[in-house]
Order: sequence, then structure tokens, then C-alpha cells
Amino acid sequence: MDRPEPPADEKDAPLRYDTRLLGRILGDTVREQEGEAVFELVEHIRRTGVQFHRNADEAARQELQAIMSGLPIDRAIKIIRAFGYFSHLANLAEDQHHIRRTRAYAKAHAPARQGTMAFALARARDAAVSREQLECFFARAFCSAVLTAHPTEVRRRSSIDREMEIAHLLDDRDRVEYTPEELSANRRALRRAVLTLWQTSILRGTRLRVIDEVNNGLAYYDHTFLWALPAFYADLEDRLGVIEPAWQGIAVPSFLRMGSWIGGDRDGNPFVTAAVTRQTLAMQSERAMRFYLEELHRLGSELSLDGRSVPVSDRLAEMAKASPDRSIERRDEPYRRALIGIYARLAATAWKLDRLEPPHPAVGEAAPYDSVAGLQADLDTVSDSLARHGSLPLARGRLRGLRRAVDVFGFHLAALDLRQNSDVHERVIAELLEAASTGNPVDYRALDEPARIALLTAEMANPRPLAAPHHSYGEEAAGELAMLEVAADAHRRYGAASMPHYVISKNDSISDILEVAVLLKEVGLLRPREERLDVDIVPLFETIADLQHCGHVMDELLGLPAYRRLVASRGDVQEVMLGYSDSNKDGGYLTSTWELYKAELSLIEVFAKHKVGLRLFHGRGGSVGRGGGPSYDAILAQPPGALQGAIRITEQGEVIAGKYSNAEVGRRNLETLAAATLEASLLEAGHASPPAEWLTVMEQLSAHAFRAYRSLVYETEGFERYFRESTVLEEIATLNIGSRPASRSSRRRIEDLRAIPWVFSWAQCRLMLPGWYGFGAAVSALTAARPDGLEILRTMYRDWPFFRTTLSNMDMVLAKSDIAIASRYAELVGDEALRGKVFGRVRQEWQASIDAVLAVSGQRTLLEGNPLLARSIRNRFPYIDPLNHVQIELLKRHRAGDTDPGVVDGIHLSINGIAAGLRNSG
Repeated sequence: MDRPEPPADEKDAPLRYDTRLLGRILGDTVREQEGEAVFELVEHIRRTGVQFHRNADEAARQELQAIMSGLPIDRAIKIIRAFGYFSHLANLAEDQHHIRRTRAYAKAHAPARQGTMAFALARARDAAVSREQLECFFARAFCSAVLTAHPTEVRRRSSIDREMEIAHLLDDRDRVEYTPEELSANRRALRRAVLTLWQTSILRGTRLRVIDEVNNGLAYYDHTFLWALPAFYADLEDRLGVIEPAWQGIAVPSFLRMGSWIGGDRDGNPFVTAAVTRQTLAMQSERAMRFYLEELHRLGSELSLDGRSVPVSDRLAEMAKASPDRSIERRDEPYRRALIGIYARLAATAWKLDRLEPPHPAVGEAAPYDSVAGLQADLDTVSDSLARHGSLPLARGRLRGLRRAVDVFGFHLAALDLRQNSDVHERVIAELLEAASTGNPVDYRALDEPARIALLTAEMANPRPLAAPHHSYGEEAAGELAMLEVAADAHRRYGAASMPHYVISKNDSISDILEVAVLLKEVGLLRPREERLDVDIVPLFETIADLQHCGHVMDELLGLPAYRRLVASRGDVQEVMLGYSDSNKDGGYLTSTWELYKAELSLIEVFAKHKVGLRLFHGRGGSVGRGGGPSYDAILAQPPGALQGAIRITEQGEVIAGKYSNAEVGRRNLETLAAATLEASLLEAGHASPPAEWLTVMEQLSAHAFRAYRSLVYETEGFERYFRESTVLEEIATLNIGSRPASRSSRRRIEDLRAIPWVFSWAQCRLMLPGWYGFGAAVSALTAARPDGLEILRTMYRDWPFFRTTLSNMDMVLAKSDIAIASRYAELVGDEALRGKVFGRVRQEWQASIDAVLAVSGQRTLLEGNPLLARSIRNRFPYIDPLNHVQIELLKRHRAGDTDPGVVDGIHLSINGIAAGLRNSG
């Protein structure tokens, strides 16, 4: 260990130590690489920044501005890199401290903490949930974290890898009792890693291709998911066995799995083609296969049991006899021979699927597996033989993890969703119908909704394909049909679990869903004669209007006998996706959150009426403005009955790295998703609905907030110009952080801008406007109309998880905002009158929203109830502030026509550093 044991009341001492250690190493690196003058300047800016932030020292603020405005560009870039890297290193220290505290709790045998399966199971036990109820939950449950490539992760893979190396070295210092020599070696390794990080470009020189995004996503499987998920299940099964002996030996179904949009989400991304999706599927499969083959190779080395001393099952003996291994040395080692045979079969399977060469040559030829079930059966045979012949501990080691991995990841690794915009489906169906028409062509786009439904329902029942095999379709239609062929081939090649979902963006009608059903029929994924559907059709309701009408749409859809029979073929479960991002941009945070809640209430009622299981897919981002915030609280804040043992949640952008770069942190985040789903499904579902008065108050609050938000964003003349000039929106568009364009069209309206750059831009200027604007006005209007308004809101905050979580998220985002820095960004707006008009309103509403949060929550200061986050903000913001100041100066130069490429590089580097410091900004 490299630190003294802290006193009981100094739990954060190790965190401060690690932060200072990494800061010293970074400082030494800057001094050695860039010279004493740069180091002293960084230190002076750091001290001045701390003075300004902690004491609101106006002289310090002016000094910071003077320093930044006079910096030559080469020196400015060095300053930006120093403060940016400090934010990244501080994040690593914080993550390690979370791991440290979790281990400290475990070692102290402390009560289980919220967000763990131990806590969830303890709550279930206290609520008298029976073993049969738990078994039923695990049998029907389905939880999935779905990785997306939404562009808010600004770091290169190389930088992330070096940061992971530093994280491992920090972790070793906690777990290993070092000798002085070993400690010195660890310090040298830390210095080498920080030096490499400093000398590595953190920015990408070219825009990411889709395949690059796929590769980046797959990296998390290597160091987190392939290990963390089997470990999660092993711990869960062991814990259940301790709670009740009857659980011992029972395998919990694999209800927690991974999903992905990367390489399958083509909504607005013309670079996701059929060829790219096919390559994505092959890359995913390769990742799983290589992992299995390596684990089998290690198992073969470990299980050297002598068959003359240890009996084996008849089936294991048959496998050993059938093995292509003919080595005399291993003739009495049946487990090794059986595993060598499994390896040979799996190697043949990998070659058959995607021409993948095994990491170690197979000893001989063997027949490939027809499906993953064959591999599972063989591994089960090995495990059963060990367990029945005195070697149960060996069956519960590496083999246990491999068996679980195969069950979770199959030959496909992760369920890859297809996603496309409903407008595209409409155009493709129109073209197919027109080409298939004889005599009078069908003008599908001219039909009203009832006529469309009738026509599409008839086509769904018709076994005849709509597409003519030799007809030359337009580029868009041909591309969509090719993508569907890829999906059908994936089902044949990797199994139905490889592509089980088709998400429809901008869904606002029944015909939007039926169009996809007809298209799936073209490739055999809908089989009319059998009335079977092989893919979940998932409507995505995104805008405020769509959320308000989604219950009606689903009611009519499930009322169609033809579609209802298809749902029955999917286990009587229908998935619906709710979009947090566009609804926020459309109506503001409070209204978006409330309309999402109401949409869930409506869906719960509709699905109960039709006796269909509801599975919600939450399209959440990292920032509060895009549905972000603590997952555990968000899940438990859902309406009673919303979670019926199933949930899917997107993990986007920089949140993926923050949650899953570290294997232990990643495992804890996955466990939180599973634990919250269990609690919400078994313990919260029966709770009473909120009182009618609270619903009425929320409706009134939402209406007031909606008017305030729309008045600013959509009804204030010049607001679009203000937004573009006072933020880094245009500069983000040129930052190579994703393959998808930033806007849906070439128009410059707010409506056409994607929600991610909208939120990301407001975070960079430290306003975080999408996460709070309108709340102050809403509370003010409500309390003015109702003398008891504030007391009602306080009661709602105390007793309603939904409302408490909503305010908690605003509390967090307001604490991360900085109106003084935001005012400097406002100065970038050329029109002085526009600047004063818009920023004056923003400043007033910012203060009103803070006052409202404090009044309702009863806090004296923001985050008073969350001291850990308050501490984090207090410690890191003095290092983010200088990045904002230098970013503003570089924006001025860039927009004044400075063509030095270093100016743009500096802006991009500052974007990176600010995003790292804020952590959940996109």
C-alpha cells in the first residue's frame, strides 16, 4: 500500500491522495516535456482558478481573462492539454475511490447498499417475496443495456486505453502490499503511462467511420462485459444459495444481456449500409468466438485430470473418444481430450461463419456446431461430469464463467438493433406498391390512415413477396431491402438473438408499424401462413405530441387481430421505446419528463386491456436534458406497473466509457440495472398510484414550464442565432466524434438539429439549459395561483419518487452550471440587443429555478443532500473553469477569421477537457 490508513472520519483521504499523486505526476510531465515556464503558468492559472471559484474573487476572474486573452496559440494548447488531462486523471481517481469504498463496505460486512442485488434480495425477503415469485421473475425478466454510437465521446481509443492502464495501476496500489522496490516500480509505470498519454494526440485526425465506432464499442467486451456478466451471475447464484439452500445448484436464467445500435442504427446516418451491418455482425461474432476459444484453450491446460484416478460420465467418455486429439501423452486425460474436441468444433464453426482463424490451431478436423445450443450441451457435459465425480469446485471455476458467457453472448455477442426513420419506410413501401401494381398504380402516399391500414394488413396476410426479384428499385428502397436481407441472413447464421429488434424512429401512426411488418415479410422474418414474427417491431415515440398520442396508437394497433396474432407469436410481449432527447428539445425538461410519465401510464392501461406484456425501452442520454441521471433512481421512479420484469436502456456516448471502461465499475452499473428492475417489478408494482391532486399539480406545472420554454426557444426572434453564436455548436460539427451528421437536414432551425449537439453545446457553455429551463417560471406561476402550492410541492417531493427524482436531477444540473462563465459566452453574440434580451431572460430563469429547487426540496444550497457529488464538483470545477475561459478566447479568434489551424485544434481540445470534467454532458 502507498498511503497511510486514514482515520474513520477521513474516508476521502485516499481519494485526495490519488488525485494529488496523479496531479504531481502530470505536473512533472508538463515541466519535463514543455519547460519550467509552461509549468509555472499552469500552476498560476490553477491557483487563480481555485481562488476565483471558491471565493468568487472578481480580481482573480479578471486576471484569468487577461492571461487567457494574451496567450499565444501554441502555449494556449499546452495549457488546455494540461487542464484537460487533469480532468481525465481526476475521473480515474474518483472511479478508483468508488471501488475502494465498495470493497471497504464488503470487508466490514456492512449492510447492503442500494443498487446491489444483495440490497434488492434483502428487500424482497423483508417483503415476504417467496422463492417461487423470485423464480418466476428470473424466468421472465429481461434487462438490457444497449450501447449506441451517439457522438458525445470525444476521446480516441488510444487515450482511453492509456487511462485504463493508469486505472489498473491505481487499483493495484489498493490491493497489493508493496515492497519498497515494487512501489517504486508502480510509480515508474504510472509516470510512463501519463507520459504516453501526454505524448498521444487525444483528438482524431479524421471523422470516425461506422466500423471505427463498432471497434470502439467492442473494446468494452474485452475488458468488461465478457468477464463482468458471468461474474454477476455467479455472485447472484451464490448469494441465492446462501439465502435459501434450495437455490443451490439452480442456474438463474440469463436475464441481463447486452444490446447495441452501433452498426445497425441508420436513422439519419447514410454510412450505415447493408455491407457495414454485415461486417458489424461478423466483428461481433469474432469477438465472442475468440473469447470462447481462448477460454477453452486455458481450460484444456487446467483440467489435466487423470482418467485412471478420476471417473467420468459416459457422455464425457464418448466426447473424449470422438476427439481429434490422438496424442499418446493425453490418452488418459479425458477432460483435456474432450475440451480439445470442443475447441476443434468451435474453431470449425468460426471458420464456417466468418472465415475466422482460431488463436491456436486445432489439433485436427471436426464438425462445426449447427447452433450455439450444441456448444452449450458439450460444456454442460463437462460440467456435469466434474460435479458428479468429486470435482464440483473445478466445475465452478473458469468453466462456470465460460458456460455463462456462451449462454449470454451466444455466437452473436450482442443483440444488434435495426433502426430507421418512418419516413424512409413510407417511401420504400410506396415504391414497392407502385412497382407491383398492374393497371392502376397505387399512390400509397396519397392514402389516408384507414386506407393505409387496410392495404398493409392485406399485404401482411399475403404470402406473395411484394418486391419483384428483377425489378430495378431506387437507391433508397434497394438499400432498405438489402439491409433486411442481412437481418434474415443473421438469423440463419448466428441465431435469432443476433438481430431481434427493429426500432422505428419518428413513429406517430399505426401504419408506421405495419409498414415494417410488410417489409419484414419480404425476407421471411414475418411468415403469414404461420402468423409468426421473428423480430420485435419497436415503435419509438419521441416528440411531445407523439408521447401524448402513443397510448391511442398502441390501443388501435393491438386491436387489429392480424397484428395481435403476431404479438402472440412473440410471447405476448410488445416493446415500446420512449425518446427522452427529442421530447426535451421539443418541450423542455419538466414537460418532457411529465409527458414520458403520462405516456407510461397510458401504455400500462392499454396493454392491460389487451392482455399484452409491456416492455419499455428508454432512449436515455448522458445528460439530464437527454434523460440522464442515476439509473437506479430513474427506474424506481417509474409509474407502478411500468416495469413488468423487463427493461431496455440506451447507454450513449461518453457515458459508455464512464460506466464501463473499468471492469469493476462496469459490473456494478450492470448490477444496478438488474437490481432496480427486480425491486420495481416485485416491490413497487403494487404501490398505489399518486393522488389525483398531485397529477393535477404536475399537469399545471408542466403547462407553465412548457410555455416558458417554448416562448424562449421557439418564439423569441433571433434565438437560433443566439444559440449558435453563444455556444460551440458549429465547432462541435467539425469535431471528429461520430459518423452521423449533426443535423437531420441542411436547414438551420432548432427543429432540425439533433438533440445530442443541442444538449452538448449548452453543457460546454456551462448553462445546461435543457436540464432546467422553465421550472422556476412554473413554480412561480403555480404558487401565485395557489396559496398552498409550495406546501403541496414539498409533499410531492417527500412522498413521490418520480417528482423527487425529477428535482434531484435538476439539482445536479443546476449545480454544474455557472452563470458567470455562461455570461462570457453570451458576449460572443454579435447583436448586443439580442444578447441582452436572451441572456437576461436566461439569467433570471436560472436564478428562479435554483430558488424553486431549494424552496421545494428544503435545502439551503444545491446538492446539500448529495455531499459526495457536491465534493466532486467543488474539487474539479477550478480545473474546468480555465478551459472555458481559454475556449472563449479561441472562439473569438476563430470567428474573427484567424486561420491558424492551432486555433481550431485548441477549441476541440477544450471541448474534450470540459466534457471530461462535467462527465455527463451529452
